[in-house]
Amino acid sequence: MHVPANSTKKGGIMLLQYKTIYKEAEAEITEKKSRFIANVFPVGSQEEAANHLEQIKKQHWNARHHCFAYVLGERSEIQRYSDDGEPGGTAGKPMLEVLLGEDIHDILVVVTRYFGGVLLGTGGLVRAYGGAVKAGLAASNIITKKYGCKLIIETDYSGLGKIQYILGQRGISVLNSDYSEAVRLEVLVPMGEVLELTGEIVDKTNGQAAVIQGDECYFTEVDGGVISG
Repeated sequence: MHVPANSTKKGGIMLLQYKTIYKEAEAEITEKKSRFIANVFPVGSQEEAANHLEQIKKQHWNARHHCFAYVLGERSEIQRYSDDGEPGGTAGKPMLEVLLGEDIHDILVVVTRYFGGVLLGTGGLVRAYGGAVKAGLAASNIITKKYGCKLIIETDYSGLGKIQYILGQRGISVLNSDYSEAVRLEVLVPMGEVLELTGEIVDKTNGQAAVIQGDECYFTEVDGGVISG
């Protein structure tokens, strides 16, 4: 089955998937006695990014520089960076280039520098700040958010085993279930699999199961569970 590169929702084009990070992370590198501490945050807005930056500035109040870069939006619509007193183009921009090169979204990286007394030069600063971001990403749990659809599957008990087998073969987890007179299962399915899965369920249950499409959203699988949003 052909899977398109994007999906249309409410007049807009949605990416089928994109990379981001699951939670905060920290890493540190040393270059010629200068310490470069990278703090990585998942962020959803510029205000959130600003709050995290202020938090780091308070935590490392005696550091010389707090350079940052962030990328917001599933298509990297918002990109910001700062050299925070370092020579122009030696800190924030190379940090941003690492994030864009790794194609990671909704992320903020703040690199705090404690000066070690040895000048690094422009090339050394570019390598150090870029290297700190790479170290921060290596310490992060990078996840893939997929654009999908919630499906409600309704069946009698005779079709339950077949549906469970189909979902298991596709690695689709059940979000919610209701076992009463009939069975009602709620699942999250990548958009590119919705039609094929629906057809397979209806076919394998001889039309006894009903599949109802619900809300569309981004979701990810982390630690054996499914998180939407």
